[in-house]
Amino acid sequence: MRVHTISRRLSVLAAAAIFLSACASTPDIRHDTSPTANFAAYKTFGYLPHLSTDRSGYQSVFTQHLKDATRRAMESKGYVYSEQSPDILLNFYANVQDRQDIVSTPGPTYGGYYGYRGGYYSGFNTGSVQTVNYKQGTLSIDLVDAKQKKLVWTANAEGRVSSDAMKNPGPAIDALVTNMMTPLPAAGT
Repeated sequence: MRVHTISRRLSVLAAAAIFLSACASTPDIRHDTSPTANFAAYKTFGYLPHLSTDRSGYQSVFTQHLKDATRRAMESKGYVYSEQSPDILLNFYANVQDRQDIVSTPGPTYGGYYGYRGGYYSGFNTGSVQTVNYKQGTLSIDLVDAKQKKLVWTANAEGRVSSDAMKNPGPAIDALVTNMMTPLPAAGT
């Protein structure tokens, strides 16, 4: 009987771990477009001179990854990069925080003495509680009308950041930016 209980607990814990890892791989992505945005007039893009991801007065490697990924995404939509007079300026915001979840796994409840006087004695639960530490990340990509200095489109992603993405951010940033910018209207449309 004890082996069965241990094996049941292990299978419940394994299922919880699979569920948590599945949630970690899919960020929540939201988009918003200004109702006054005229994407038919936008053909070129550039970057704000001081991006929000560069807080120390120099361009970070993270910002360079974002610029490379967004440039590929924008050019795939038909926009042309322009340093001199872009129609749209891009800006980024990113934040990573340490988070913690408490995961409770219920176990069988035993009550009374082998069923004797059931209902007169409170039962006890043999479940387990685990603490799960993880990184929660937020990334925003803003497109600003360069002439009006007005936000015309934004994409926001929020989700768990895997340890692989923390170790090798380039491919993770490419994939995330591609997903975030898929709904962006094409140039001149």
